[in-house]
Formats: sequence, structure tokens, C-alpha cells
Amino acid sequence: MGIQPHIMCRPGDVAKYVLLPGDPKRAEKIAKFFDDYKLVAEYRQYVTFSGSYKGIPVSVTSTGIGCPAAAIAVEELAKIGAECFIRVGTTGAIQPEIEIGDIIVATAAVRADGTTRAYVPLEYPAVASAEVVNSLLNAAEKLSIDVRSGVILTGDAFYAEDMSTMRLWSSLGVLSVEMEAAVIFVLSQIKGLKAGAVLAVDGNIIKGTKKGEFKKGEKKGELDPRVQKAIELETKIALEAIRILEEKS
Repeated sequence: MGIQPHIMCRPGDVAKYVLLPGDPKRAEKIAKFFDDYKLVAEYRQYVTFSGSYKGIPVSVTSTGIGCPAAAIAVEELAKIGAECFIRVGTTGAIQPEIEIGDIIVATAAVRADGTTRAYVPLEYPAVASAEVVNSLLNAAEKLSIDVRSGVILTGDAFYAEDMSTMRLWSSLGVLSVEMEAAVIFVLSQIKGLKAGAVLAVDGNIIKGTKKGEFKKGEKKGELDPRVQKAIELETKIALEAIRILEEKS
């Protein structure tokens, strides 16, 4: 097995456990929570660091935006030895009581994307691995971090979200919308791997605080201090969840 064409990593470069943020710049921010780390590869939107956390080998690879990009990351990481993926990202809430800076652990994702349809029929569910969900929830409890858990929605077109559709999914109890989890869940299911997602809320579509344009100096969306703090907390949750998973393996 040689160097993978998009992530530019080879067997031995990544650990069994891989955290998946979207933003390439967030990859190193997450790696700084490891006990030690090194840059493995940087190509296109895929930035990979590997290191260890409490003696457990761990890696982080950015996926960029959207399911097509995330699918490439998971496909290539799986080929070189990755077995468990945890998306560490952001999401827009569609329940009115969910606030900016809240954290969501996804149990499943509505497949409103196109990429998963290339892999499986629409009837096939995008479900997070039960052991990963439980480990994320146990980690949050151990760290005394409040989280919500439930179904989220994965979509393809950030600027094509329709409010009537968002209100429909909100009425059905869907917590939030993002752009990568469904394909990570589906690929992990069909390949016999494990996956989960922990997400920081960076806006609320129903309340009209969706991430969007801002003026110079404004701190909105991911720049909001509440969101930055939530990203730190979700990273800690994900790493502690890996420790729990490894302990039980």
C-alpha cells in the first residue's frame, strides 16, 4: 500500500483513532491537545497530524467542507489503518432552545446529502456507532461538560437551505444541520469501522443567528468566543472518549 493520493499519507502514518475536523487550520489546534504530535502531511484541504494521548496513538485529519471531501478522507484513512473516526466540528442548531456554544453528540444523521447515495440506497440509515456515542457521552459526563444528543441533518448546499425545510426537520426533533457526518457514519458502517461526531453550535438557523456575513472586527460564527470555547471542550470530550474506547477494547 503506497501513499494515498489526496491525504498524502501511507501505512504507519496514522493511528487507529482519527479525529476529523473540517477546517485545516483546526487540525493543529486539535493536535495541541495531544501529549505530543508531529505534522505528517499537508495537501489541498487535508492536513494530518499524528501523536499520542495518554499513551494512545491518535491522529487528526482535516476533511475540508462537505461530504465528497469527507468521503475521500475516510476512504483513504481506512486504507492505511484507521479504524475509528470522530468528527469534531461545528453545526447550526435548528431547535430554538439550543444556544451558540452548546455541544451536540450526534446519534444519527438525516441523509440530505448526495454523496451517500453513491454508496447505498436512500433507505440505508446513517447511524453513529453505539460504542462511540456512549463513550462521547461518558466522556462529557466525566469532564462535567453539558451536551445534547440526538439526530442531526447532513446537507450539501450551505447557501441553498430552505427555511420551510429547516422548520420541518426541526418539528421532527432534528437538533442541527452540518455537512459531513452522514457520509462518515455510512462509510464506517459499510466498512465495519466505528464513527461518531461531537459538534459545537456556531449559530441557530431557526432563531436567525445562522453563520453568515460579518463586519471587520466582529466575532461571529466560529470566531465567537463561545464557539471557540466549545471547540476546545468538544476536543477534550473526543480525546477522553478515545481513552474510554481503548480501555474497553
